[in-house]
Amino acid sequence: MEAILTTKIPLSLSSSSSNAPSLSLSSLSILSKTTRKLTSQSNSIVYKNTQHYPCVRISAMSQTAPASAEISTIPTEMKAWVYEEYGGVDVLKIDSNVKVPELKDDQVLIKVAAAALNPVDFKRRLGKFKASDSPLPTVPGYDVAGVVVKVGSEVKELKVGDEVYGDIHEKALDGPKQSGSLAEYTAVEEKLLALKPKNLDFAQAAGLPLAVETAYEGLEKAGFSSGKSILVLGGAGGVGSLVIQLAKQVFGASRVAATASTGKIEFLKSLGVDLAIDYTKEKFEDLPEKFDVVYDAVGEGERNVKAVKEGGSVVVLTGAVTPPGFRFVVTSNGEVLKKLNPYLESGKVKSLIDPKGPFPFDKVDEAFTYLETNRATGKVVIHPIP
Repeated sequence: MEAILTTKIPLSLSSSSSNAPSLSLSSLSILSKTTRKLTSQSNSIVYKNTQHYPCVRISAMSQTAPASAEISTIPTEMKAWVYEEYGGVDVLKIDSNVKVPELKDDQVLIKVAAAALNPVDFKRRLGKFKASDSPLPTVPGYDVAGVVVKVGSEVKELKVGDEVYGDIHEKALDGPKQSGSLAEYTAVEEKLLALKPKNLDFAQAAGLPLAVETAYEGLEKAGFSSGKSILVLGGAGGVGSLVIQLAKQVFGASRVAATASTGKIEFLKSLGVDLAIDYTKEKFEDLPEKFDVVYDAVGEGERNVKAVKEGGSVVVLTGAVTPPGFRFVVTSNGEVLKKLNPYLESGKVKSLIDPKGPFPFDKVDEAFTYLETNRATGKVVIHPIP
């Protein structure tokens, strides 16, 4: 194929051997199901169990050993997942002859190492936003982590070889790019990216951008600040688990409560919640305690406003909105990631990947099917990407 760039760059894409580089990340371990207990291991929180749900590792450390790989050319075509019509998972097809996206002056081209799925991905595929969507065919994917292999003429800070992560679509629903992150290469504006936290591998980093930016922006819009209390509805999900951590570690919450199903209550406690509510056994709105902010990540409708203090705020990500609730759609912003990087690198905020993953690139359709069950704990991540 025609080569449009020849360069040699370092890639830390393997931990299997320092002498035998490859383009696969070290797998996130799925812990053996032994006894039911909480442990702490080198800045990781591990929850082990024997019954209703898989064990989870929330990693804040990467054991990736340095390795290098040489990319001699950037091809003109790449492998990517594509859909040419709106619909269910069956419209997704893998295509080996997709054109590598052209680079704009303010963009960088990323060799994708890992990507992650979000509910917005399948809602977009179903055509729920087609009035404001980019034209079909579409390469899906918002979250990305990878290595810069080419920079546009107006790029000021990033350079070839930088390991980066981010949400590649500035506006999630308003004209998102045709070519997303579920591909070998993706083109992204520099302002939407940040350098990958040094202690996270690519799979861990890919699970963060859209969810952590949504969590952060929602807390800011709600006026959340030190000393306030918060109830997180859907605390075990991708966004909810990060709202809990940011409220505690970044914003200085005085008290954090969260809801989850029976099998995930201990997981909520491992994140540091002060009150873990089993929604299968009790109604959060009937509790005598009320909260300064309710962050509804699952769409509880008019129930969510019954749990907020007078004068408080209710953040709603999906479903019906009842005053004083408000809905917002996240704006991708690399500056938010840069601001949060110290908390990620210190281990105060951790990346959580669903233990069924990471899913390999050729199983993206299966990953979507799993995501759409609404049973994921944390993020559904795709890795490795060829």
